[in-house]
Amino acid sequence: ADRETGPSTTDKKDDNPMKKIILGFDPGQTGAIAAFDGERIEAVIDMPTMTRLHGKGQQVDPYTLATALIDLCAGREATAVLEAVSAMPGQGVPSTFHFGESVGVVLGVLGALQIPVRMVTPAKWKKAAGLLGRDKDAARTLAIQLHPEVADQLTRKKDTGRADAVGIARFG
Repeated sequence: ADRETGPSTTDKKDDNPMKKIILGFDPGQTGAIAAFDGERIEAVIDMPTMTRLHGKGQQVDPYTLATALIDLCAGREATAVLEAVSAMPGQGVPSTFHFGESVGVVLGVLGALQIPVRMVTPAKWKKAAGLLGRDKDAARTLAIQLHPEVADQLTRKKDTGRADAVGIARFG
């Protein structure tokens, strides 16, 4: 089920002249963030990572993430839509822990910046986009069709995280 945290967006009047921005998150170390102003995708960025503070590998970089979000929001009223994902069958314990840790870092940064968060299941946003049951590359193709302004950032097959972030932002 979808859940929302943070300040209520339903209590605000629509006469607020502040422009809005929706931040779509495909969480995880190989995920991405898309900023959608209601008409166009303003930016797509890869999830910032850094060398893991403990152990080997990479982790989401909270400082760089916070800095990027401050820049993306630029004084606008922001809402984050985060893909509500869970462990997958056959996924190892360390990778499951690292993924959960990544989601926790994203939620912590959003909370610290006082950006309300809405969680959406992959099935829900993909169904709304007409992508349910289609292969991973279908999201990339659709994102390019709907948002040619970011097509140059979606040229590789491995850009599915970026395309998913675009779809999640559009859903928001």
